[in-house]
Amino acid sequence: MSLTEQFFQQLPGECLHALRRTDDLWHSLRTGTLPVPTVVYETHESLAEVEWDVVICGGTLGILVGAVLAKQGWRVALLERGQLRGREQEWNISRKELQAFVRLGLLTAAELNQAIVTEYNPARISFLGGSELWVENVLNIGVDPFFLLETVKQRFLAWGGQLFERSPFEEAIVHPNGVVVTTGQQEFSTRLVLDAMGHFSPIVQQARKGQTPDAVCLVVGSCATGFPNNTTGDLIVSFTPIQNQCQYFWEAFPARDGRTTYLFTYVDAHPDRPSLETLFEEYLRLLPEYQQVKLADIHPKRAMFGVFPCYRKSPLKPCWNRILPVGDSSGSQSPLSFGGFGAMVRHLERLTTGIHEALQVDRLDRRSLALLQPYQPNLSVTWLFQRTMSVGMQQQVAPNQINQMLSSVFQEMSSLGDDVLKPFLQDVVQFPALFQTLAKTSVAHPGLVLNVIPQVGLPALTDWLVHYVNLAGYSALYPLGKGLSALFNSLPPQTAYGYRRQVEAWKYGSGNDYEQEE
Repeated sequence: MSLTEQFFQQLPGECLHALRRTDDLWHSLRTGTLPVPTVVYETHESLAEVEWDVVICGGTLGILVGAVLAKQGWRVALLERGQLRGREQEWNISRKELQAFVRLGLLTAAELNQAIVTEYNPARISFLGGSELWVENVLNIGVDPFFLLETVKQRFLAWGGQLFERSPFEEAIVHPNGVVVTTGQQEFSTRLVLDAMGHFSPIVQQARKGQTPDAVCLVVGSCATGFPNNTTGDLIVSFTPIQNQCQYFWEAFPARDGRTTYLFTYVDAHPDRPSLETLFEEYLRLLPEYQQVKLADIHPKRAMFGVFPCYRKSPLKPCWNRILPVGDSSGSQSPLSFGGFGAMVRHLERLTTGIHEALQVDRLDRRSLALLQPYQPNLSVTWLFQRTMSVGMQQQVAPNQINQMLSSVFQEMSSLGDDVLKPFLQDVVQFPALFQTLAKTSVAHPGLVLNVIPQVGLPALTDWLVHYVNLAGYSALYPLGKGLSALFNSLPPQTAYGYRRQVEAWKYGSGNDYEQEE
């Protein structure tokens, strides 16, 4: 019996079956055999009546958007395939980002404090052969998903939103004046559909037409007891060289009922990439060395695993009128991020403001909706970083090259101060910080920089330079656009909608949405 089978035997339910079911999905993804559904249809016939303003498909994170829209007075229906409830594992985020819930009226300050169930400091960054770095107040907050979602759900219902549980999305028919969404025996006619069903949404699969992801983040891990007492966390740690054409990275932090540890790696979707079960075996093989504990002393509470695909052409532009992908469906997270809760919260105010205006001025065609998921050069530049942290199946790279490169880059960022280091650790790239880091690293470690070029390839480097220049442009344009924002109020509402979205694109695309923790 494998280590993985022994480990999963200690867990209730059919956790191992769930792992293997996810593995089947990963196998289909890397072999190009994942079926492409047809769930969205179009017709030229107008609807006689439209019942809803917004129908949201996917409730776990969709309710965050839905509650804000319901508060604004829109008729919102939320469809969830199962029961709307949080998972057991906390959602990790930084405290400053959570203030969006208070600003939007989804939680009171007291409720926000109640939602926070764990908090730790400091967190470590470490790579094999390099020095350790320690930071504070970065992704160090653990939020209780049960409490958070239940509280937001009650707000949603109180503001007039309606929740339909055990109502999985089946199909959508786009009409000139609305969309009919079918789930089971029910039909919902709406002005706008928000797809919050995640990476493997059937709407997204149809839109991407079976496209192979450009990169994938594989994640396995667990929450368990039996570890030595440790109140610190790890943001990113690597203590091994490249193995199995993968660079293994680790993350760890205290949880309310144990300690959570993750192993993750960045790969392409090559057919020979390891299965999740194989990666879980590696996780268990290396965990004792990582946490200085015997495997026999660990008592698992739950296992976590996932496949997170990334596409260069992201965020995903709407392919149909009146259907907008949000959250992980949109691919608006960077290729370095797992997405999910943190990515949704970061864009929650921008999205809800834009959707509210789009509904007000009836700009619900796909080109107008595309303005709500704009190109963001600060996300696009991270594709090169992801590439430097991965190895092709046939590629020959020095065993410790990735560790040496990352150790050097993080040391230089640390020497430049928190204004440079902390945003990057929270998936925010800003041009001044990036420029300083690249300049300092190139001067201090020219050999490492030269080694990276053959690893990533000239096409990827050339593509990155375009986004790098655009990042500089967005950084310069945002202050100008911000200064002109007051003038938009004098424009016709439909025109002002487009200008406001452009300024938001400059703001978020340059990383100027980020605020330092006080």
